[in-house]
Amino acid sequence: MTAVHHIPAQPADFPFAPDSLALVVIDMQRDFLLPGGFGESLGNDVALLRAVIDPLAALLAAARAAGIPVIHTREGHLPDLSDCPPAKLLRGNPSHRIGDAGRFGRILIRGEYGHDIIDELAPAEGEFVIDKPGKGAFYATELSDVLVRNGIRHLLITGVTTEVCVHTTVREANDRGYECLVVSDCVGSYFPEFQRAGLAMIAAQGGIFGWVADSAAVRGALESAFSPIPAQ
Repeated sequence: MTAVHHIPAQPADFPFAPDSLALVVIDMQRDFLLPGGFGESLGNDVALLRAVIDPLAALLAAARAAGIPVIHTREGHLPDLSDCPPAKLLRGNPSHRIGDAGRFGRILIRGEYGHDIIDELAPAEGEFVIDKPGKGAFYATELSDVLVRNGIRHLLITGVTTEVCVHTTVREANDRGYECLVVSDCVGSYFPEFQRAGLAMIAAQGGIFGWVADSAAVRGALESAFSPIPAQ
């Protein structure tokens, strides 16, 4: 039987089996994080998201050293927008909507420079990259198949934004029976009040959607479960 390890977390320690653990990195894309990109064009301070990069890079290195699966997601759409419903397409300011021309190519269109993941967190060879048309990583994607095929039941959730794509994915995962730990300094929002509330909602009521811990606690647990892992 595989030994169970624990990560110090809220509302209680997060139990996981090393062979059923994966790191999920949600939507760390240029359109959202680069100065001059889509996110900033909407009046947002991208520095609030970019604060996630360094701790997430350290966690990503620890996950790779441990050999656990890493799953990246990218939100975006086909060039003809056939997978983008009007309810989503018509949101936002005119000329700054999905499919419009942006500084880094057409906004949130697959294959454009802005759609891809930032250089600091670029996927390594063999890591999974899930292209998703919605906010959640399970909707209209192969994520469920990837998790089942690899025996994954415990998810370390990171990425942006906390209250939108991260929350939606955690809720989808919870409904499907997955155990999720949201890494607090590796998720980010353009709105500090949403960041605080989003994390509180995850762990409320005894962990109604999952657990919350910072990256130092997660890396420490990985070093213990998968030792030796180089310290970050």
